[in-house]
Amino acid sequence: MSFLSPATPKLAPWKVLLVDDEPDIHDITKLTLNRFRLDGRALTFLHAYSGAEAKEILARETDIALVFLDVVMEREDSGLEVARWMRQELDNQFTRIVLRTGQPGQAPEERVIVDYDINDYKEKTELDRTKLFTTTFAALRAYRDIMKVEDARRVQQSYREGLERVLAASSHIFKQRNLKDFASGLLQQVVALLRLEQSMLLRLKGASMISGESQYEVLAKIGEFGDGIDPALLAQLDEARHNRISKLHGDTYVGYFPNNSGKASLLVLQGVEEISDIDAQLLEVFCSGVAIAFDNILLNQEITDTQAELILRLGDVVESRSNEAGNHVRRMAQVCHLLAQASGLPEDETAVLMHAAPMHDIGKIATPDAVLLKPGRLTPEEWEVMKQHPTVGLQILDGSSRPILKAAAVIAHQHHEKYDGTGYPQGLKGEAIHPYARIVAVADVFDALSHERVYKPAWPAEQVTGYLREVAGQHLDPYYVDLLIKNMDKAVEINRQWPD
Repeated sequence: MSFLSPATPKLAPWKVLLVDDEPDIHDITKLTLNRFRLDGRALTFLHAYSGAEAKEILARETDIALVFLDVVMEREDSGLEVARWMRQELDNQFTRIVLRTGQPGQAPEERVIVDYDINDYKEKTELDRTKLFTTTFAALRAYRDIMKVEDARRVQQSYREGLERVLAASSHIFKQRNLKDFASGLLQQVVALLRLEQSMLLRLKGASMISGESQYEVLAKIGEFGDGIDPALLAQLDEARHNRISKLHGDTYVGYFPNNSGKASLLVLQGVEEISDIDAQLLEVFCSGVAIAFDNILLNQEITDTQAELILRLGDVVESRSNEAGNHVRRMAQVCHLLAQASGLPEDETAVLMHAAPMHDIGKIATPDAVLLKPGRLTPEEWEVMKQHPTVGLQILDGSSRPILKAAAVIAHQHHEKYDGTGYPQGLKGEAIHPYARIVAVADVFDALSHERVYKPAWPAEQVTGYLREVAGQHLDPYYVDLLIKNMDKAVEINRQWPD
């Protein structure tokens, strides 16, 4: 490689620190090296006239490539002290050091040169133009090669740390059991992974679309996205479905995670100046895990939906056998969901309760027609038979490890317990009754009062509200009664959506 080559303005020059108490040495060195080039990079000089000044500059400038260091300045060993301080206290192991002295006989011991990683030692009289060039070239080339190795080490370290973040993030994602938590968790992890502030997760609804219907739905978002999807962004999403990671207009990136269901997810990242190669690789690794997690979530959701539909249909069978209204179990499920949400129950428990509620009267499947379908008042003996259906419901559902069926077993067994302890079959009181059962009891009474039965007409909302207040603290938990009354407009809307 030639010492002299045309300068490339875009390349930053090599920083060289001249440390010498003789100003003429500074001037001669600059003049001699003013046309020096290595890898198309020129030199820029920093000047110190004492050991103390040298330390100040070295502490401030972290990318000095070479120091020409006078040995004797304010003291006989000033230069050696600067070298020791650089290596030991400043912990600068990269900058190359060339010692220079104008006083023969002041050569440092061999041990000092080795311990302080000093690259060369020259008497000033030795450094003619050619030797100054060769010494500078050798030192800068060594610095360049050391920094290449160090940069590679830092990249490896960054990638290793990034992989650790990816594994931790992926572990969090795989713990999610529903699509909403998955989407929210994914965004939080990606924002942390790439140190962003704004992102959005979309879902492709399906491979074939109805004309005029939006292909995408927003699952979760972080940042200042609007309620809908920007049409300009929407127009580019189809193009992004050809690559795992695509750069769209401006500062927008899209990650595409296909899955076996045809309902791929698209991660939109905004405010990204540039994704580094390392971050792109980490995002690729993360995306692979996300695609698997997305499939698992959808599979789990399909299983849950199938369970819920079977339970709902079984509930329909029980209700139709007892001549109850066909949509009774659907309304109850929705009102239970309403009360659970209003009470602050976690989303996963809210969903379990909604799916399990239709099974509350499953025990009636074993109740004889003579009792179940009797139009008049039941005799004491018949009433005892009717009161067996909660226990029968428990026997049917008990023993399952599935959350929905476990909840359904509790509800079936306890939904006729009363808050004051006068209910059946166990005579439980107050908070000894499971919250699911207390919620179902309120929803059941509300629905029975709000709709026509063979023994009564439908009551208006005001009359229902009055009755609920009367039985609060006796038959029903007053907390959930209060929540229902506060949300009566929503409960009435559920009745409107699911009429008999």
